[in-house]
Amino acid sequence: MAKLIYPINVSLDGYMEDENGTIEWSISDDELSAFWTDFQRPIGTYLYGRGMYESMVYWETDKPQTSSNFTGDQSDTMSEFAQLWQNAEKIVYSRTLQEVSSARTRIAREFNPDAIRKLKESSRADITIGGPDLAKQAMSMGLVDECHLLVHPIILGGGMRALPDNLRMQLQLLSERSFGNGVVHLHYRIVV
Repeated sequence: MAKLIYPINVSLDGYMEDENGTIEWSISDDELSAFWTDFQRPIGTYLYGRGMYESMVYWETDKPQTSSNFTGDQSDTMSEFAQLWQNAEKIVYSRTLQEVSSARTRIAREFNPDAIRKLKESSRADITIGGPDLAKQAMSMGLVDECHLLVHPIILGGGMRALPDNLRMQLQLLSERSFGNGVVHLHYRIVV
């Protein structure tokens, strides 16, 4: 049975976007790019809300543009990440999106917990859920198995929360890792 995983970049004070709706504050370097690429290898399906899908569809291009801050190794890693993303199935939950602009992608109009349970049971590869609103729905229904938080060394003071308010859950720390840039990866299992 596949696991449903919620991976997220988060500020120290718990935000995934700043007050302007951007993630430009998050750190991206060779080490983190390699981590995210390795993380994607066992993923077979991505579940997205419309906003998260629209930010991730960038990876549909064969040769994503890279910042001048990236070395040749990171450029290769980003191309590999793009290939992994393109090969995975994608389900976008949206009532307003009319069409998708990536292969292996379909739109679901309603979040159906029974359909997610069936997907977990039938999938040989793990599934991720992207976007705090969609993750909140899945968490409140007991569907999420693990969280991967990449905590960045910044306090934003406001924005979009990475984890839902008014939801109490017990977590078990499975692993942790510190990166040279000050980011800390916390891998939790949700205790049922």
